Amino acid sequence: MPSFDISRSRFRLADEHVIVLCALATGSEVPDELAAAQKELFDCGLVDEDGKLSAALLPLMETVLTPGVVISLEAAGRQGKLHHGMLIGTDHVVAHEAWPGVTEAEYSLLEPRTLVWKLAGMVNLQKSPAAPDTAPSLVETTIGTVEAGLAVLEGGGVVRSAEDERAAIRQALTTGGGLGEPAQALVADLISELRSSWRLTSAWRTHHEGKEAAETRGFAVWDCGPLGYWLRELPAEPVAEERITPASTFRLVRVEARTIWTRITGLLPDQGELRQAVARQPHRG
Repeated sequence: MPSFDISRSRFRLADEHVIVLCALATGSEVPDELAAAQKELFDCGLVDEDGKLSAALLPLMETVLTPGVVISLEAAGRQGKLHHGMLIGTDHVVAHEAWPGVTEAEYSLLEPRTLVWKLAGMVNLQKSPAAPDTAPSLVETTIGTVEAGLAVLEGGGVVRSAEDERAAIRQALTTGGGLGEPAQALVADLISELRSSWRLTSAWRTHHEGKEAAETRGFAVWDCGPLGYWLRELPAEPVAEERITPASTFRLVRVEARTIWTRITGLLPDQGELRQAVARQPHRG
């Protein structure tokens, strides 16, 4: 069920609720198959019987319908995949965050000056643990080998000890091939300690050589808990999935938390680019 917290300008909405709200906000017909979602919005007070949106929703929907910058966060971990993100509009910034096993995501209005802090919170950016001077800081293999190791984490609820899991990962990496010692041991440890792997991408409209174009930026990270943060250098983001094969190179480099903070900041357009991006969005009256 959708719900809202007016004191903090936040709303819990499933994808079908957002589709209904977009249709109502633009005067479009709500598809018959979404009638139940529209009734849920009515029952919780976000729309009235005539389909008019609550005033509390207007800043949110204005930004959802005409964002100048779209930031997407795709995170994968032991609880599955989650999609979060941020929409930057003319007057408002909207963050949306999913929750494991729950249909609704939380949409909230954000003070623009705090958006880098919010993005850092979405990826749970913490102070980096100290690494021994002799610790390796780079590993390179193939996509196929890494996916073979990661598949062990998708064991369908199989209960195993940490030692058994690490042994199974090493066996999978051996089967995948392409890794010798000590690289195999390092990758097995990284996968075993993997809290989440995530990628952040941003996109906005721009102008290039007299034509409309899209500016995209992105990067990907493995958060390996006590083993620190590892920036995925290859395949580099943003990357087209259809260009990735099992033989594609996979390279991780250990980085400090401050490097990730700098990368997050670098995702954002400067003030001039932001003004132009927002100005290129169609006006909806």
